[in-house]
Amino acid sequence: MQKVFAMSFDPEELRLDARGLIPAIAQDAGTGEVLMMAWMSPESIRRTLTTGRVTYWSRSRGAFWAKGESSGHVQELVELRIDCDRDCLLLLVQQTGPACHTNRRSCFYTALRDGQEVEIMTPGED
Repeated sequence: MQKVFAMSFDPEELRLDARGLIPAIAQDAGTGEVLMMAWMSPESIRRTLTTGRVTYWSRSRGAFWAKGESSGHVQELVELRIDCDRDCLLLLVQQTGPACHTNRRSCFYTALRDGQEVEIMTPGED
């Protein structure tokens, strides 16, 4: 059984980049499939922890982006993990619908094989 230690968590104490952001990898909590990578700010982390729905920071829009707010393809947070250097997050999520804006389950559908890019199907895609 894993021990859980009580501690207060302050997202500002993570190792943020010069823009005040940290990369976050979303992984399906049930299958382990890597779904996507996006950026989070301390405030988007707080919003995620408060609501249980993953909220990212959109660099292109310069605004918070609650995953699925327009598409319905939400990510419910199961667990948030911090890497050993405290400069990257792993979000274990329960994904509703596709995670990628291309309507695929995962954003990682391009493989490099023998020097060529090849589109691959991920589990659950037709």
